[in-house]
Amino acid sequence: MEHSQISVNGITLHVVTAGPQTAPLVILLHGFPETWQAWQRYVEPFLAIGWRVAIPDQRGYGQSDKPSGVSSYALDVLADDICALADALDAQEFALVGHDWGGIVAWHVAARDPQRVQRLAILNAPHPASLLGYALSHPFQLARSAYVGFFHLPFLPENDARRESVRALACFTDSHKQARCVRP
Repeated sequence: MEHSQISVNGITLHVVTAGPQTAPLVILLHGFPETWQAWQRYVEPFLAIGWRVAIPDQRGYGQSDKPSGVSSYALDVLADDICALADALDAQEFALVGHDWGGIVAWHVAARDPQRVQRLAILNAPHPASLLGYALSHPFQLARSAYVGFFHLPFLPENDARRESVRALACFTDSHKQARCVRP
């Protein structure tokens, strides 16, 4: 695995890549509050069946840039990051695998740029068209998704993080362990 800093869409992403440049590209997108390491155990299986792997720390995470302002994290901006990453890796087409928040980004890239996304696998992220209706009709799901709204509040998330309560967010990680790889 090779770690690099790649300039895309006006920022720098920390990206882990592996595999031959001639192989088809699969981009793995982590969830919240993860980094590229969430996909670490899947690199070898993907390589073994012929994929080239790229795993970015998405903007705002890990060693990637963390621009300020809510508009810096709009879905179109995040999708632009992924398409620009594929361009930087000389891949006109690519496969996407997304988990949790990475799944939401992956859904958006595939819907917006379907000519670029050859394959799409989503783990633990609903289709955007069904999310709101499902959450509103299933109170337990609404409660489990409430953390997203919490992070939109001014000052409270930062204050909470300063009190080291971020450890409580660990329950949102590692739900993608049943991911399967498919041959290109």
